[in-house]
Amino acid sequence: MISQTSPGITGSFELGIRIKQSGIWKAIYCCQFLKLLTSCYIITTRVTNRQILITQSGVCSGEKMHIPDGYLGPITFVALYVVMIPIWLYAGHWVQKSLRSRQVPYLALAAAFSFVIMMFNVPVPGGSSGHAVGSALVAIILGPWTAVVTTSVALLIQCLLFGDGGVTAFGANCFNMGVVIPFLSYYVYRLIAGRSAITSNLRIAGAAVAGYVGLTVAAVVAGFEMGIQPILEHTPAGVPLYMPYGLNVTVPAMLIEHAAFFSWVEAIITGLAFAYIARNNPGIIFDYGPRNDKKMNAGQVAVPV
Repeated sequence: MISQTSPGITGSFELGIRIKQSGIWKAIYCCQFLKLLTSCYIITTRVTNRQILITQSGVCSGEKMHIPDGYLGPITFVALYVVMIPIWLYAGHWVQKSLRSRQVPYLALAAAFSFVIMMFNVPVPGGSSGHAVGSALVAIILGPWTAVVTTSVALLIQCLLFGDGGVTAFGANCFNMGVVIPFLSYYVYRLIAGRSAITSNLRIAGAAVAGYVGLTVAAVVAGFEMGIQPILEHTPAGVPLYMPYGLNVTVPAMLIEHAAFFSWVEAIITGLAFAYIARNNPGIIFDYGPRNDKKMNAGQVAVPV
């Protein structure tokens, strides 16, 4: 009998275990994500059914910030797909290389969060509806490139399973909610927060303002994409082939309803959620480090990472 395992065999065994574990965690978190979506299915189905009843009663027409099929012509949606393909590829690469191990479980939670919050569409006067997105919070906590991935996954599931957003317009929706909001919100947050302590009120305010600005600008971008369709795609007689309304209608409609209500919802959710995470578990914030807590000097106790 061999009473002692050789170092070479032990090292090879441990290496094999590490390789297996590194390969298994992806499947585990995919299962967790599917479990979260299954748990959310009942909620979102009830909300969708309620919206269908409202639409049938004539209160709203069902238009949403998710651009449906038939609203954008090939010139626009093909161009936005071309823009999004390299962004998706780099975002996946960035998440794989840069995200810390303790942040990985939050990927599924972030995608499910965006999935649920975007399903709560609220009718507004004028025959349209809007919603918060949640990608500003994901960008601030896990990084804007992570928000690209989680928001795109949520939008894909909504598009294919719920018919919320068109297949042809998927690239445009991902650009508006998965690129414009995360990157604009993150840099607005960084501009306001500066080098203040991670739990400071300035950072909380910065997160709230970032959520408001990101969603409002994304709504204007969506309105612009729809409003230019009569200019780009029309018959020789000038009849629009896709979205019939011009910029003078689409941009104000998207801007007013979001700036007046939905962006405030986004700001409140982003600010409150960031405040909770910063005070209770700042270690998951992707760019958090001792440099963020310059104000926590000898007279203060730093929040443990």
